[in-house]
Amino acid sequence: MPAIVCMLRGVNVGGHNKIKMEPLRSLCATLKLDCAQTYVQSGNVVFRTGEKNLALLSKRIQDALESNFGFRPEVILRTASEMRHIIARNPFASRHGIEPAKLLVAFLASNPGKEARENLARLDTRGEELHARGYELYIYYKNGMGKTKLSSAAIEKILNTPATGRNWNTVLKLHEMAEALEDSA
Repeated sequence: MPAIVCMLRGVNVGGHNKIKMEPLRSLCATLKLDCAQTYVQSGNVVFRTGEKNLALLSKRIQDALESNFGFRPEVILRTASEMRHIIARNPFASRHGIEPAKLLVAFLASNPGKEARENLARLDTRGEELHARGYELYIYYKNGMGKTKLSSAAIEKILNTPATGRNWNTVLKLHEMAEALEDSA
């Protein structure tokens, strides 16, 4: 069975949309998602499933979250293979001095399309570096994410699709978890 990385948008941020990880793993079990493992408290779950239709699976998870926790976060899924490609496509990989904690991958819920990508290329990045690759946006916050003037809301508005961001260290860890889960099958 393939391993899937599930990222919930806006969970446990600023005291809002709280979900404890044990109930989240239990919810996954009720949805027949095997060997669910969570990582940190921001809504990252890795599990195995035989479900081939990830859009349908995402909706099922959203429905269950809403029923059980009273809110409906965006659910973005990536396979272990997709995570491997996301890591391989990192436009900052060959550059020295890139700090992993300042590199964010924004996982897009859908393909924003050519026009949105062109509009994004014209965005005033306020000194940050942006690179769109597939369904991901790689952003390097040279002074750190807490000091940026680049609004994630502005990026989402231009791309016209929800996104959830994970720093590079988290991306690597989620990939490692997914690979280990697939290897254990």
